[in-house]
Formats: sequence, structure tokens, C-alpha cells
Amino acid sequence: MPADLNMKLGLSVSEFDAPPARLPSLKTCFELLKPVTWFAPVWAFLCGTVSAGTSFAAHWPLLVAGLLLAGPMVCGTSQAVNDWFDRHVDAINEPQRPIPSGRMPGRWGLYIGIIWSGVSLLLAATLGRWGFAAAIVALLLAWAYSAPPLRLKRNGWWGNAAVAICYEGVPWFTGAAVMTGALPNAHILLIALLYSLGAHGIMTLNDFKSVEGDLQSGINSLPVLLGADRAAHLACIVMAVPQMIVMVAMLLWHHPVTAVAVMCLIITQLYLMIAFLDRPREKAIWYNATGTTLYVLGMLVCAFALAHGAVA
Repeated sequence: MPADLNMKLGLSVSEFDAPPARLPSLKTCFELLKPVTWFAPVWAFLCGTVSAGTSFAAHWPLLVAGLLLAGPMVCGTSQAVNDWFDRHVDAINEPQRPIPSGRMPGRWGLYIGIIWSGVSLLLAATLGRWGFAAAIVALLLAWAYSAPPLRLKRNGWWGNAAVAICYEGVPWFTGAAVMTGALPNAHILLIALLYSLGAHGIMTLNDFKSVEGDLQSGINSLPVLLGADRAAHLACIVMAVPQMIVMVAMLLWHHPVTAVAVMCLIITQLYLMIAFLDRPREKAIWYNATGTTLYVLGMLVCAFALAHGAVA
């Protein structure tokens, strides 16, 4: 294998020349795919299916296939790829992870990322042209985020944008497109886009847990670039402003009850943000569990409103 290709795949000479490694256990493979991260894209996909306003019963095979694609397949792929190219960072931040701990031997982390990408595309091919196209976009973003030469995660602005689109906007688009068999309408696309923009702030919250490793590894996450306080304020603003635009959109589209519900969710988040901003490093995980929960509840509320169309 050429040396430049080894470098692009994150392979050192010693790793390439090493003897064939044993097979990883199924438990370790499952851990590599990090099931806890599947919730976000699965939730967004479900919001997309709800917003389409079509019968679940009439489309249940597509619904099941889409859920598998959004969570275990595409999101699982992104986790495997990220863990492979982040294995040196994880040795500092999370040494218990499958690759740095040695439980995922040899180059199996990379192999699983490649295999899972192919299987994801095969599954996406059953979801029609829009579902297939969305899967291609999501997989390209997943690889671009972690793998050189782009490795978008080296910059918190670009990396967080890639993950936000991959985890929120693309799954929402896919869910609506799969259920209707067509390009989603402008209202659905706008709400999916706004919640994707807000998810950029959620990704910043996730970066607080790995500041030390990022500093040592040259990864310019927003907490590294801006400092904890400024990054925390930015995350809150980025999460709140798109929701405010969503609230206004719901009013303009004659969904006053939904607009009030979103407003209440925003006000509660603002209250929680005050506590988070007081101690961002210590409270980032807490706010991710509380404020983000309210954020995603707003997604579902809006999805039901979109499903029922404008009310005169």
C-alpha cells in the first residue's frame, strides 16, 4: 500500500506491517458503533416522518428501514470512522474506548467503518432516490468530519456544522422524503434547517468533555478556540435563535398553539442556560441532558404541526 494512502487512512508503518490481528468480539463492535449516539438521528428521522403527515401503517417497511439507516447504520458508521481517526486523541480523553484499550484489534475499526458505509448505501437504495441521496450526503459528511485530508473536526465551526446537518437535518429530510416519495415541501425543509443550525450549539456542548485531549492533539474545538465561557455563550445563542425563528414561523403559518409551546420550551431552556453559563465546564453534560431534551421536544411539536398543515 502506498505511503500516502497509509497516511490518509491514519495507518502508521508499524500498524500496516503488523501481523493479522484477532477478530473483535461482537460486544466490542457494538460498543464501537456507540448506540447512545443513535438517538439524535433516529429522533430527527421520526420527526421527519411525522411532519410528512402520511400514514405510518401504509409505509411501515420504509419506516423500519429508515430507522435502521439513521441510527445503527449511518450514525454507527460515523462513530466507527471517528473512533478510528481519533484513536490517539481517545487514548488521552477516553482510554477505555474499544480502539485505544486494545479490545478492537489491528485495523478493524477502519474496516468496520468501510463495511458499514457500504451496507448503509445498500439499505438506502431501498428508500427511493431522495433517501439514497440523503444517505450519500450523510456518509460523505461522516467521513469528511473525521478523516484526512478534510478532517473537519479540526475546526469547531466546520466540524460542528457537519455533525449538526448529519444528525438533524439529513435524517429529518430523509424521514419526510421516504414517507412521501418526493422532495419535502418548503415548510418542512425550513424547520429541518433551523433545527440543524441550532444543533451546532449542541455539538459545542459535547466538545467540553474533551478539551484537554483536543488541546494536546491540535483539534480546535470551539471551547479550545474561544475559551469555555465564550464557547458556552455562543452555544446558547446558537441553540436559542433558530428556535425563536421557528416560533415566528409557526405563528406566520397559523399554528399559534405550536408557537406558544415552542416559546415555553425556549423560556425553560433560557432558565437552565443561566445555571449552565455560571459553570460551563462542570455543567455542560448536565445541560446537554436537560436543555437539549427540551430542544428535541420542540422538534416533535413542530413536526405534528407541519403534518396537519396550516389552520385558517
